[in-house]
Amino acid sequence: METIHRSLAEIKVAAQNNSNSDWQELAFSCIDLTTLNSTDTVSHVKAFTERVNDFENDYPSLSNVAAICVYPNMVRTVKENLNDNNVNIAAVAGGFPGSMSFIEVKVKEARMAVEYGADEIDIVLPLWAFMDGNDLICREEVTTIKQAIGDAHLKVILETGAIAEPGQIRHASFLAMEAGADFIKTSTGKTSPAATPEAAMEMCLAIKDFYKKTGKKIGFKPAGGISTSEDAILYLTIVKEILGEKWMTPSLFRIGASRLANNLLSDLLDEEVKYF
Repeated sequence: METIHRSLAEIKVAAQNNSNSDWQELAFSCIDLTTLNSTDTVSHVKAFTERVNDFENDYPSLSNVAAICVYPNMVRTVKENLNDNNVNIAAVAGGFPGSMSFIEVKVKEARMAVEYGADEIDIVLPLWAFMDGNDLICREEVTTIKQAIGDAHLKVILETGAIAEPGQIRHASFLAMEAGADFIKTSTGKTSPAATPEAAMEMCLAIKDFYKKTGKKIGFKPAGGISTSEDAILYLTIVKEILGEKWMTPSLFRIGASRLANNLLSDLLDEEVKYF
């Protein structure tokens, strides 16, 4: 098993040294701009998407966010209104956030989201099975959903705040990756605690070991409670220290966030920005 050569305290110091505009711009370009509220309406999601469309003209020196993340029934609205071909459409599916549904329903929901235009699907590892030690159900669900969505990328949420124990986080990480996950993700953002640096380090170590074993690069996505530039740069620094600079790109690193985008823009422009 890979050991952590730098402690979290040391990584936090490194993150403070990385607190600059280049890292802030990189973090912004890795955001999955998210709206996952029960009050989301078609008009709200359309306006949300239009802000992403306008971003290139309003801030031509900055790269846009990596993706817009919505509920499955809002995918079509994003697809019909999104003009920036470099921004992906992500949908939470598979019984999000609890994963407490039938596999047939989860598969159909994920497949339909892709049919309506989703490039990426975020699902939750079925904790009801994982916490009972039933790895087979977990593996079969991830594999089946991955097969159902074809070329779309699959992000598997571990809900690390519920698992908590480091060894179990690593076990869940390997289980998801071996079953076909393209990304592993910390949290839904619907439970507490959500993303933590400790869980991120365990997951990144698992990704590193999996890469050594298979040669396959799996992406990492911290999500939930990440709202400041300092938070984002800390997670980027964890990725750099454990996985290296090749993972510091939107193709292999994402940040699930709703408030973070405005806070990063405010720090970059040195003025309060409420753009999204």
